[in-house]
Amino acid sequence: MQQLTQKLGSGDMIIQDVPYPQLGKGMVIVKNHYSIISAGTEGSTVVAARKSLIGKAKERPQQVKQVIDTLKKQGPIQTYRAVMKKLDAYSPLGYSCAGEVIEVGEGVTEFEVGDKVACAGAGYANHAEIVAVPINLCVKLDNNTNLKDAAYNTLGAISMQGVRQADLRLGESCVIIGLGLLGQLAALILKASGVTVIGIDVSEAAVKQAVDNKVVDLGLTRNAAGVEEQIQAATNGYGADAVIIAAATASLDPINFAGAIARKKGKVVVLGAVPTGFERDPFWYRKELELKMACSYGPGRYDLNYEEKGIDYPLPYVRWTEKRNMEAFQNLIATGKINIDYLTTHEFEFDNAKEAFDLVVSKAEPFTGIALKYNTEKSANKTKIATSESEQLGKINISFIGAGSYAQGNLLPNIPETNDVARVGVLTNTGTTSKRVAEKFKFQFCATEEADVLDDKTNTVFVATRHDSHGPYVLKSLKANKNVFVEKPICLLESELEEIIEAQSEAKKAVMIGFNRRFSPLTDKLKKAVGNNPMTMLYRINAGAIPGDTWIQDLEIGGGRVLGEVCHFIDYLTHLNGSLPVKVSASALPDANKLNDTLNILIQFENGSSGVVAYYANGSKSMTKEYVEVFSAGISATLNDFKELKIYGKGKPKKDKIFNQNKGQKEMVEAFVNGLLTDGKAPIPFEDIVAVTKASFKVLESVKRGGEQVEI
Repeated sequence: MQQLTQKLGSGDMIIQDVPYPQLGKGMVIVKNHYSIISAGTEGSTVVAARKSLIGKAKERPQQVKQVIDTLKKQGPIQTYRAVMKKLDAYSPLGYSCAGEVIEVGEGVTEFEVGDKVACAGAGYANHAEIVAVPINLCVKLDNNTNLKDAAYNTLGAISMQGVRQADLRLGESCVIIGLGLLGQLAALILKASGVTVIGIDVSEAAVKQAVDNKVVDLGLTRNAAGVEEQIQAATNGYGADAVIIAAATASLDPINFAGAIARKKGKVVVLGAVPTGFERDPFWYRKELELKMACSYGPGRYDLNYEEKGIDYPLPYVRWTEKRNMEAFQNLIATGKINIDYLTTHEFEFDNAKEAFDLVVSKAEPFTGIALKYNTEKSANKTKIATSESEQLGKINISFIGAGSYAQGNLLPNIPETNDVARVGVLTNTGTTSKRVAEKFKFQFCATEEADVLDDKTNTVFVATRHDSHGPYVLKSLKANKNVFVEKPICLLESELEEIIEAQSEAKKAVMIGFNRRFSPLTDKLKKAVGNNPMTMLYRINAGAIPGDTWIQDLEIGGGRVLGEVCHFIDYLTHLNGSLPVKVSASALPDANKLNDTLNILIQFENGSSGVVAYYANGSKSMTKEYVEVFSAGISATLNDFKELKIYGKGKPKKDKIFNQNKGQKEMVEAFVNGLLTDGKAPIPFEDIVAVTKASFKVLESVKRGGEQVEI
């Protein structure tokens, strides 16, 4: 299938063949009939992409700061990879479309194949022939619906949320500043609600369009003589009950102008992208104005449980969610209460999408809504896409399932380039990522289905997906008779671990987990220095806080930070002392969100060694992240952030310092591949992987038991 993409680095925009999207649980696959270009949101993205690197940096100072922080902590190589991953990626465009359902995922009951639907969401409702959309970002339409109008779904919901935040009643007045797509849609919704609407814009053409189509009761340009007086007259001298700012500008004029024209105790709703540093006097303070933000499509936006898992908010308690806003917007169109036909000033065939965006950037002629029309007679194709002319295989033939930031920065660049190793296929959730990774890292194809990377051509699978899919993919790979490298954790459920143990026993294939720190060059020196005697160990991690609403903290998807990251440090202590953990006890610092991500863990090992993992999410970012102390038979050692090692024994301490942090990712990948080439074995014993994973589960059990010691 084809999709419109753009590279952030060069600004190059192309329609290209990408793999068919993955159909996840609670999702539908939709064949697009129309999608709508948002001149504001997408236009600014395209303009930014076409700027120089300096221009991009000026527009994104926060991201520049992140690059500098990464450079300080991880060195130039990792920083370069992270930056280039962003700049070279094929970024999908679009977030509002309508079409026909052609597949439904597991657990979907409200949609059927053949249903007409309208879709929303960046990363989902893209400018592409085929899209995969979660059910709460998709609404069902009547079969006779005009799909071009329905494709305004996202923009309509955004405008609807702005109107709801204004909370106006029949007969009240509202001034809309900015008569682009969002402003005109908001005006239409308000007019249908019996509200007096006054429209303001810097563009005479935008005002004329709104007036000619009876969208506003009064339309004025911002620089019109006596504009404030005319608004006062139109509102019987009171001022506007509410002002909705639907403009996009860096100027403070809209927010200050809103203060001037709103009535006392009125509301100002920010719907567009404008600064809010208003002047306190004379209007905002003396009128006691209320400033409100409209969050995108409405309640549910940015909520992983709502958008990805499809868990709805109960209607009696949250009357208008983002999906219900979409449904209300579609109902207004279907019943003829609003007519948005006039908004589509331009329509392009999807094949000419680049010309449409050239119009958005150049503004060579006036436009409002730009629709892309798709060839619906074209059949959906699920075949894999070749990205290399070579089909040569080696002794080790690698495919990737998942290839996000970590894989692109730490796994893929470190696969040895030798005739003994072939790069076969890449399968990810999004076709754009699959295509770019396959091209950049010289794989033979990007895949559409799991079967493509689990066939006979592949004998080794790298799993680098979200944590909840690790266990299932490891099992599928073993049952397909493949060696497996899986990013930590190996699974999120104890029952999955038991299945993996059984599957590995039957397949006799190598299973490797991404415990990279044991492969750091400084780790080798530390381990040799402390020897094989029983030892005491301390591993302190200044992990930093991660919001509770991120996928990592979600127990079903990410497993939380103990299963998702603390396993790293349990493994490290296991490797250092050379024996398996047998008992753990753990206590967590109480926190309001019950995340259990600030905790002390005491581990007992078979050989009598003991270790403490001090994992803290409540510290300062300015402090180094990781620090290790080891004491054994008169030897002491410290390892600071995998950059500086000190060994204390007789005489002066021995120091070993490296310029760039090295956590062993390169050495880990090479050790895995070389192990397969040499004897078919993984460099980490499978029993270590099992014991560390079990210990991670027992940490959570001990926390629940109030710190009670638990046997592994």
